[in-house]
Amino acid sequence: MSLPDTAKPTMKDNAGLGRLLAGAVLLSAALLSACTVRPLYSSAPLAVGGQTVAVEELASISVKPVRTRYAQQVRNNLIFGLTHGKGEPATPVYSLDLGVTELVQSAASIQVTKDQDEPSAGIVQLTADYRLTEVATGKVVGSGRRSISSSFDRPKQEFATYRAQIDAENRAARELAEVLRLALAQDLAKRK
Repeated sequence: MSLPDTAKPTMKDNAGLGRLLAGAVLLSAALLSACTVRPLYSSAPLAVGGQTVAVEELASISVKPVRTRYAQQVRNNLIFGLTHGKGEPATPVYSLDLGVTELVQSAASIQVTKDQDEPSAGIVQLTADYRLTEVATGKVVGSGRRSISSSFDRPKQEFATYRAQIDAENRAARELAEVLRLALAQDLAKRK
């Protein structure tokens, strides 16, 4: 028993492989040349011929006051993210109306007795409706709705359950603020 001889590649096969490889390189170069991806937070202007860079433009957004504790958490985290900890701008170029709603649901429950179930896990969902307007003209630059969910355990102790829900609200507020920051940057980039 012996192994069959494998056919050696001929010059004709190598030429076909070379053409195929050259075609793949040209196709990938053509696809990459049409790519318009750029860093959102770069130091380059948002538009061709623009003067204001993305970081400065985001820092010029003033967030209007809100009424609830969880909405205040979203607002605080958003201001920190927009200005990198510098606080609200003295002369804002843009104004942001922010409305945050909360929905707390039971995610799972265990059967305590035959007729009664006790929730053992919950979900906090924060939803933000926003509208970004230009202060000088009153023109709406962007608007939208974003939502984030965060889960938490519900132990039998009442205070522990309350604290777990507050922690879940805080986590959701941090994540929602980050999502809103990205949405605002996209709205400003599209406007240009």
